[in-house]
Amino acid sequence: MKLFTGLILCSLVLGVHSGWFSFLGEAYEGTKDMWRAYSDMREANYKNSDKYFHARGNYDAAQRGPGGVWAAEVISDAREAIPRVTDFFKHGDSGHGLEDSRADQEANEWGRSGKDPNHFRPAGLPKKY
Repeated sequence: MKLFTGLILCSLVLGVHSGWFSFLGEAYEGTKDMWRAYSDMREANYKNSDKYFHARGNYDAAQRGPGGVWAAEVISDAREAIPRVTDFFKHGDSGHGLEDSRADQEANEWGRSGKDPNHFRPAGLPKKY
């Protein structure tokens, strides 16, 4: 009986751990996808391409699985929240930058939902991106 109980307990623990390891791996890879999109955006330095890179980073991360979706959401929310706080101190409760932040979040959600990020791709952006 002890052996049977031990086997059940071990299988449950290993099952939970493998799920967490998978989630953490997806989150790590999703974080790298988000960083790659950000780096590409900085490198491209292309007018009106911001929303495309937001959507692409979230899309790529979400393709990793639930951990990637989680990482993309946390990173996107933090990326949009920090400027909102600094804008509040600089401009008060004027709503400065709020429209752009909302548009960025729409692009983030678009990508995370699995929709094609090329929807936001500006004309003329090099094919490299």
